[in-house]
Amino acid sequence: MVRQSQIFAKIIVFFLILLLAQMAGGFIYASEPAAQDENSFFININKATADKGYAIKALAGQFSLSLPKGILKDATGVEIKKVNEDMDLPWQLEKLSEIYQYEIINKTAYDGKKPLTVEIKYNQASYYYKQVYFYDKNYSSWRPLSCKEIFDKSSVRCEVPFNFARLAVFANPNVLAIGKASWYSYKKGNFTASPDFPKGSKLRVYNLDNGKFVDVVVNDFGPERKLHPDRVVDLEKTAFSKISNIKQGTIKVRVELISLGVKSERLFGISNQGAKNQPVITAKSAIVMDEQTGDILWQKNATSTLPLASLTKLVAIRAFLDTRPSLNKIVAYSIRDEEYNYEYVNKWESARLKLADGDTLTIEDLLYAALVGSANNAVETLVRSSGLTRSEFIKNMNDLAAGWGASATHFIEPTGLALENVSSAYDYAIISKEVYTHPIIQKASTMYKYKFTTLNTNKAHTIVNTDKLLEVSSLNITGSKTGYLDEAQYCLMARAANKKGGQVIAVIMGADSREKSFAETEELLKYGLKNWTLVIK
Repeated sequence: MVRQSQIFAKIIVFFLILLLAQMAGGFIYASEPAAQDENSFFININKATADKGYAIKALAGQFSLSLPKGILKDATGVEIKKVNEDMDLPWQLEKLSEIYQYEIINKTAYDGKKPLTVEIKYNQASYYYKQVYFYDKNYSSWRPLSCKEIFDKSSVRCEVPFNFARLAVFANPNVLAIGKASWYSYKKGNFTASPDFPKGSKLRVYNLDNGKFVDVVVNDFGPERKLHPDRVVDLEKTAFSKISNIKQGTIKVRVELISLGVKSERLFGISNQGAKNQPVITAKSAIVMDEQTGDILWQKNATSTLPLASLTKLVAIRAFLDTRPSLNKIVAYSIRDEEYNYEYVNKWESARLKLADGDTLTIEDLLYAALVGSANNAVETLVRSSGLTRSEFIKNMNDLAAGWGASATHFIEPTGLALENVSSAYDYAIISKEVYTHPIIQKASTMYKYKFTTLNTNKAHTIVNTDKLLEVSSLNITGSKTGYLDEAQYCLMARAANKKGGQVIAVIMGADSREKSFAETEELLKYGLKNWTLVIK
């Protein structure tokens, strides 16, 4: 009887302690929150509990917040809720979870020196790379956090150094995480080629058929996503053999990022300003247009008149083709042709086809040299071969632009070396629509390489396209032209089509680096095609 009384007394003491803890503003167990429904959760954590560390599972386990030992300096309330208000979402990402908000009420309790751990479950399956993003109110953008996907729990875990944050899981369609892998033999070791992760990144690659994995370092680019749309990586033979028999050729894999390699201003297609609800473009002027309707899908200073550099050449080639030349006609090169170029730049600054005086080649060779390699002297040889005087030829270029409605466009020479050759992004989108009705321009400006031999010397020439998007972009690029002058900076026009017949034109003028011109033009094309699809639906 005495023993039963002692047990009963201990139970009373336990509940008194629990009651006092609650009255003091703290809870001992995460399973006993002060308030919870399907959309919100609130708990008070007392100082003793904060010192020990605390783990919260809220909203039916969809959101977890871990507060490691000693990370909270004082008692505090913690609120977690679903965000049900309308928010701008990043146009290039796919939202896989609800948007959640957590807040540590006592701001002095957490100093942010050590990160909290958040884990969010996603409710949609996706083969793409998943990250938790937080909404940065200062930039009105979503920024990625350092994350790890917990594949068997359908969740993503990340570290967050904030008292308050709005978070969600997004998948990035630019980066495959689940698909196929093949193998190659080069620089033996635990290496991989990746079209998505930068060189130096460390990846863990799982064979989905047997559960084996291997850690590899990205040391090469590939495979090309256009040729192998479901290929995640290609493993070096040594690494592939650790998770599969090489006789299999290709296997189903899942890729997990361990650490990033060389970082760039635009990682996974996302600007360092974060993911926004529209493109992030730093160039002076830009536009993306629906080619069929002429609708402007996005623009920035699109009517500003600027030097257009070698974008001039598309109009020159169209003016030449309108003279109905024979592509097989043989032309003798004259060194005097390139002397026109040196009125505007030094000899070593001009992109040119290396020909000697009197070398013979075909009109077709000159056309491809001008469009694929942006050779200035090739353009001047075509002008001389057109049957028109040089002033007549340039007048025809201006008449074409004016006839198409490009009223802000003017040319004084046919190559783009002159600063007085000007246009606007809007005008040039109109021009592009017109010049690409010609099949030869379509073919030449999408060719990555062109090879020919001079007829009199049999000397081989290989010309590589100046637009690297043709090689590395997953888009169906149907036309492109680069341009550069010191004063004009980097210019680029590109067209792209989707499988439903939609075609858009993007123009960038005045980008401060070639890499930015490529990245921002590709972003505009993707934005345009996505919005074209939405309109058609």
